[in-house]
Amino acid sequence: MKPSLRLLLASAMPMTRGGGMTPGPMALLPPIYLYRRLFRAHRKHLPSEMRLLGDEYVRAEFRAHREVENPVHLIGFLTEWQLYAQKIEGDAWAGEKLDQGKVAKMSDEQLGQLYELMKAIQKSGTEGQGSES
Repeated sequence: MKPSLRLLLASAMPMTRGGGMTPGPMALLPPIYLYRRLFRAHRKHLPSEMRLLGDEYVRAEFRAHREVENPVHLIGFLTEWQLYAQKIEGDAWAGEKLDQGKVAKMSDEQLGQLYELMKAIQKSGTEGQGSES
């Protein structure tokens, strides 16, 4: 994540249109603050199994995007993670379905990861039901 903090914050500053009545886009958190916020949200709002999976995924994604130089890609990455953090903190994530527009934009590799995640969740759900019987 090479672009400077000043560049990121300047590109995410709220702008108003018209007479200042329309809210602008939300301000993006810098990467390190967002990273910490995600772990804090997982610690406070997720069960232990989901927290372990979520923490591992956050680490992997932020490491994979550490060297991104394209500001548009970086802003999209940070925006999506910030929206995710807001959902986790507000408990709005439970039972929510994926947006079909986002699924349509995913690469084959991303769809494969999503499928693997679905299988892991189904497997853990099946194991949990078997131990209760």
